[in-house]
This record gives sequence, structure tokens and C-alpha cells, in this order.
Amino acid sequence: MNKSDLVEALANATGMTKADASRAVDAMFAPAGGIISAALKGGQRVQITGFGTFEAKHRKARQGRNPRTGQTIQIRATNTPAFRAGKGLKDAIQ
Repeated sequence: MNKSDLVEALANATGMTKADASRAVDAMFAPAGGIISAALKGGQRVQITGFGTFEAKHRKARQGRNPRTGQTIQIRATNTPAFRAGKGLKDAIQ
């Protein structure tokens, strides 16, 4: 399922127009300025009961290896998004 499929499914499930459903999907999931990404950038976690939790995890700086040359390189510290599925979602797909 891609974004346009998600928009169409949301429009059908709620009776919204496709334009309104598209704006709703963008408001939630847009990488720059979406509700979830803004909360993660602000250090918050987004917990949707029964579905799952979005959170930002910190990865420490570490040494890695360039696979082409074998040379040791320094990998800088980063924050990365993570999703942990909730019990309701896990049960629903079984």
C-alpha cells in the first residue's frame, strides 16, 4: 500500500473527499512538518494505544569499516526514528 492507496482507503472509510484525506495523511506523516515528525524532533514520543509507539532513538558515535576499501571510518552520532508495534496491531496480523 502506498500513499495514494492510503488516501483512498481513508476517504472510503470516513466519507471524506480524497483531497481532505490527502491533507489528513500529510498532516500526520509528512517528513518535514508532519505531526509525528515534529513530535519526534521535539524529543517526544507518539503513542497510539493498540497500534504502536513512534520514538526517536539516539545512536552513539562509533567506528565502522568502509566495505570497499576496508579502511576504518568514524560514524557520527545520530538520532533515528523507531516504531514499536503495539499488542493490538500484533494480534490483528496473526
